[in-house]
Amino acid sequence: MQTKFTETQLKDPAIKRSNEVLRTCVHCGFCTATCPTYQVLGDELDSPRGRIYLIKDMLENNRPADEKTVKHIDRCLSCLACMSTCPSGVHYMHLVDHAREYIENTYKRPFMDRTMRWMLARILPYPGRFRLALRGAKLAKPFKGVMPKPVKAMLELAPAKLPPPSLNDRPQVFPATGPRIKRVALMTGCAQKALNTDINDATIRILQRHGCEVVVAQGAGCCGALTHHMGKSTESHAAAAKNIRAWMREIGNGGLDAIVINTSGCGTTVKDYGHMFRNDALAEDAATVSALAKDITEVLSDLDLQVTEAPDLRVAYHAACSLQHGQQIKFAPKTLLKNAGFTVLEPKDPHLCCGSAGTYNIMQPEISGQLKDRKVKTLEAVQPQVIAAGNIGCMMQIGSGTRVPVVHTVELLDWVTGGPKPEKLQSL
Repeated sequence: MQTKFTETQLKDPAIKRSNEVLRTCVHCGFCTATCPTYQVLGDELDSPRGRIYLIKDMLENNRPADEKTVKHIDRCLSCLACMSTCPSGVHYMHLVDHAREYIENTYKRPFMDRTMRWMLARILPYPGRFRLALRGAKLAKPFKGVMPKPVKAMLELAPAKLPPPSLNDRPQVFPATGPRIKRVALMTGCAQKALNTDINDATIRILQRHGCEVVVAQGAGCCGALTHHMGKSTESHAAAAKNIRAWMREIGNGGLDAIVINTSGCGTTVKDYGHMFRNDALAEDAATVSALAKDITEVLSDLDLQVTEAPDLRVAYHAACSLQHGQQIKFAPKTLLKNAGFTVLEPKDPHLCCGSAGTYNIMQPEISGQLKDRKVKTLEAVQPQVIAAGNIGCMMQIGSGTRVPVVHTVELLDWVTGGPKPEKLQSL
């Protein structure tokens, strides 16, 4: 694609990077075949190719974002299926992230939209606040019919029951059982600590049993993904910087073989810290952290898992977009489950998004609902006894549309290697 940025514009590192991405696009349209919003809406401007044209026009002309551009960029899930499909290697993620930051800085949203985004940015990344908000949502549910659409969507997603906080999420060190093979830091996350404490608990147990010393670093918290994808770069970079400093302290204190992440949406962002901070004083440390970041299934694939239980379960594996497209991890989770004795079932069109996408199911509830219904239908079609996924957002989204129990992949692997059976599977 030809671009016409001026020399002055290209001095801006963000513009320079977007120019590089734009120039790799050859208008082939392969991306439209795997774009969920294009499949649902059928509008060229709701495809990656269409959004690329809108972004190019906006950035090249150095004009404030307009309502039309914002509408179509907001409808993008950032599922990144287009990046897996693109034969030219267009790094759409960096382009759309820059566009969202540009929109945030140049466009004044309607009051309700602006208020919702402000509220989400100040609640979801903070487990304590999020837990309080979820308790409040339980009281507000009877009134959801008169609420604005985003508030109604948020209330519908709120679980009826919350687990108590896990002591394991506090900064501490969990020693390896037996000889230490690896020393790893576990990213405990933010929303996950309020919604499902079993995931981190299972991760710590299975790593300990297989020779890993697990560190929960003082000062680490939200990865910054939620605000990053809203274009709120100041807030997202502040959260990311805290993590970088916290993990670098642990590297200095005893070294780290990996930074383990069990929420794939977070993993995609942490692995991109090197890019996010490429022009910052933290550039070298950010690159170090990105290089150490590993999904839990990557780490477990390097360990000799000792299976002690013989599971007789049909598992439908849901491939989270941030894992299969964002991190290009397509086979490790399924291989681990198969090697552990599970019958792994893969639904039709496994590349398609469930519609969760961070705050997307709150801000775009209609499209998200259509995608959820389609995803649940394909998962249930293979007649599973349990659905496994590697991302808390996907788990909550899919779980709200099916009676089939939904658990994290690591919960299943922890169970068959000596851990407790997941609570949701007790009746099976």
